[in-house]
Amino acid sequence: MTEIVLASSSPARLALLRSAGLDPKVIVSGVDEEAVTAASPAELSLTLARAKASVVAGSLAAGLVIGCDSVLELDGRAYGKPASAEEAAARWRSMRGRTGRLLTGHCVIDAATGVTAAEVGSTVVRFGTPSDDEIAAYAHSGEPVRVAGAFTLDGLGGWFMDGIDGDHGNVLGISLPLLRRLFAELGVPVTSVWRSFT
Repeated sequence: MTEIVLASSSPARLALLRSAGLDPKVIVSGVDEEAVTAASPAELSLTLARAKASVVAGSLAAGLVIGCDSVLELDGRAYGKPASAEEAAARWRSMRGRTGRLLTGHCVIDAATGVTAAEVGSTVVRFGTPSDDEIAAYAHSGEPVRVAGAFTLDGLGGWFMDGIDGDHGNVLGISLPLLRRLFAELGVPVTSVWRSFT
């Protein structure tokens, strides 16, 4: 059976893959995200995903390596994880009542052959209008400084999201439909890598 390797420390990505029948090994790439630049938010997410997958795949003899990176695009700019609770609060004050796009670059590399498949998933996110007190409480919970865009759907941030248009998993950090297509490009049916349920 093909080993699946997740080149990410994201607990949300790992949980989503596990709930969808995979049992990936986690190897964190160590890529310095702050050192990477790109011409657009979409290109940035894909460049980082490729970098993470490439570093990990280069250390392995075999396996499918999944690299992902998420950024929030708002007003044409890319926003990753805020550096502090204060930055998270300021960002939320500017995002509330607005709409952005959560972009997640996905890259899958067959470590044995070096063959790569990559694509960016895009989901529209509609931010609610939390009060200043709610924003302050959320920022100081610590959650928004650990995630791209300073929000989650599946945690405390879910209280302040009005909705999304597109793939829910993409906002959590990995799109299952997109990942299935990338596996197929590499000749691997996703059902062949599901863990045994018997």
